[in-house]
Amino acid sequence: MTDNQALPEDQVGDQVAGLLLAAGGGRRLGGRPKALLEHRGHPLVEHAVGALRAAGCARVHIVLGARAEDVRARAALDGSVLVDNPDWEQGMGSSLRAGLHSLTGTGARAALVCLVDQPGIGAEAMTRVRAAYRDETSLVSAAYAGVRGHPVLLGAAHWAGIAATATGDRGARAYLREHEAEIALVECGDVARPYDIDTEADLVHLE
Repeated sequence: MTDNQALPEDQVGDQVAGLLLAAGGGRRLGGRPKALLEHRGHPLVEHAVGALRAAGCARVHIVLGARAEDVRARAALDGSVLVDNPDWEQGMGSSLRAGLHSLTGTGARAALVCLVDQPGIGAEAMTRVRAAYRDETSLVSAAYAGVRGHPVLLGAAHWAGIAATATGDRGARAYLREHEAEIALVECGDVARPYDIDTEADLVHLE
């Protein structure tokens, strides 16, 4: 197998973990945590976990923050690893750091990172990005009309560098900007809509 060939499906499943960032408090939504917003009769966090599993991620870690106990009580998250981020109010960067730290030592060689407030991005886009995994040096991003978005796949060789630069709400943005040339873009605009549920106006996207 050459360096640019995809791994067999069973090997990818073992090596690529799903990492769902679901700690946001919904400040612009009246303080309603995004993980518990209802969509098609279920909390958003359940939809995202289901999509990651449908995309082939056998291991899923979920970073919780705002009203974490309510999320644990109200959402069906059996089989997932729940990671508490006490610093969630500092922004998405703290959740990304907590999530990557939780994957250290698990045998995962890459993390497929998704955001809980993007229900328009489902299993098809996640599957495409995950399929571009090669090894722990991989950096892969979904693209929408050529513009980088989520989900992103972060190889384990990059986790320390990402954690060192993930502050505020930037997440991996700064690190990925510095490593732009290494990122494999996977167009997903035909199968996903990358809107965020950030404000009251965005709630029209929920069903």
